[in-house]
Amino acid sequence: MYTVGELIVYGGTGVCRVEAIEEKTQPDGSARGYYRLKPFYQSGTISVPVDGKVFMRPVISREEAEALIDELPTMPAETLRERNFTQLAAHYQQLLCSHSCADIAGLVVSIRAKKLESERVGRRFGQVDAKFMKRAEILLYGEFSAALGIPYDEVEPYIRKRINTD
Repeated sequence: MYTVGELIVYGGTGVCRVEAIEEKTQPDGSARGYYRLKPFYQSGTISVPVDGKVFMRPVISREEAEALIDELPTMPAETLRERNFTQLAAHYQQLLCSHSCADIAGLVVSIRAKKLESERVGRRFGQVDAKFMKRAEILLYGEFSAALGIPYDEVEPYIRKRINTD
């Protein structure tokens, strides 16, 4: 069970702060615990059952974030050449749904390598690739921002600086 004030990753939403833990009366008269979550990078709040089925986990630590950033240059770029857009999207979605920061970082590295290769040979970068790269970056940078305690828009410069100076 998470505590009020804790930062968690909630499903595809990304980083949220647990604002409250409330009990709500169900139609059958029983009580059920709910988290009230405040997404870091979206407006509104989310009410989700404590025992719900949507994936939740704590945000990675600062040390884990820094170690993962240090690994980025050596991560293998898996360049998928799938011509079937549905299968390509399904593969990318599967990696996002792992909710693993390392898997999402690997996805960003792989799609960026694919983009660079497309630009090098004069091909247009695919829409499916662009869509999933953007989504993966939002989730990854959001978690890095929370773990490192820096604003979201400073994450990419932080990564570039850390990779280039080590």
